[in-house]
Amino acid sequence: MPLRSRLPLVSCLLLLAAPAAGLRAKPFTVPLYDGPPPDAALSADPEVVIQKEGDPIVRVTHVQSPDLRVFLPPPEKANGTAVVICPGGAYRILAIDHEGWQIAQWLNTQGVAGIVLKYRVSDKMGDAYQHPVPLLDARQAVRLTRSKAAEWGLDPQRIGIMGFSAGGHLASTALTLADKPLPGEDPAALATGKHRPDFGVLVYPVISLVDPWAHRGSGQILLGDAATEDARRALSTHLHVTASTPPTFLVATRDDAAVPPQNSLAFYQAMLQAGVDGELHSWEKGGHGFGMLPSPHPVTTEWPRQLAAWLGSRGLLQKRPAANQGAQ
Repeated sequence: MPLRSRLPLVSCLLLLAAPAAGLRAKPFTVPLYDGPPPDAALSADPEVVIQKEGDPIVRVTHVQSPDLRVFLPPPEKANGTAVVICPGGAYRILAIDHEGWQIAQWLNTQGVAGIVLKYRVSDKMGDAYQHPVPLLDARQAVRLTRSKAAEWGLDPQRIGIMGFSAGGHLASTALTLADKPLPGEDPAALATGKHRPDFGVLVYPVISLVDPWAHRGSGQILLGDAATEDARRALSTHLHVTASTPPTFLVATRDDAAVPPQNSLAFYQAMLQAGVDGELHSWEKGGHGFGMLPSPHPVTTEWPRQLAAWLGSRGLLQKRPAANQGAQ
């Protein structure tokens, strides 16, 4: 049966899932906005956390209180790098554990702060938070994380964004549409550029909302049934990669039947054409939605190792001099 609660239940589930070492730096939650979230009425249904018996996936939907769940690494391991994490779920739910909390805990083992974004989604087709609501939340998450750099021991020039499936689409919009003004966004906040990620990680991401390999479910929720071809192209992020797109690491599997690997391939091809640094890693088997769930396929253990190697190659796992930490 569904479990209905808000932060207390989330915290309980999180502590049950956390490894013993993580108890030294207890995660905490901060609201995404000081007041009411912009540009959309709250979901008519109460926010709910659901975990069905025997199902390893924890789902959050009808989000009414977008927030950040902050996982800071132990001080002796911390290197100042942080990643805002966008769980997937077709813009209907958030798979917040294996594509959120567990990812943050793994990042902590690399000395990286994991910042899990609970962005606005709803599981009712007629009650969806359509574009630009999720992107407003993603931008605010990067902006807020950067503003807390001194308090959280972060380097404001090493703030990345990471996303899975539809969360990968959201992260890719944050990476490619940073110059685009959005309804409900403070123009002064946009002008600062503090919403721009410094790097990106896209894991089995939705990239295209147009045929032939569009993920129609995500597009339908995000833009509605009546969306035009132009509206879908405007949020098909491989079409918006430029030389200013941050370095990006991509993960795909050939047998992904939910989000075809052509999504990742198209984004990477656009990166090559624009001269954007990054890597694409593709495995033959693994399907979709694996995150950090146990699996017989090598991808589930190998993609984090490859990501760590890439982060290390870019100097993102090395500590910087203390004078640089938290500098604005």
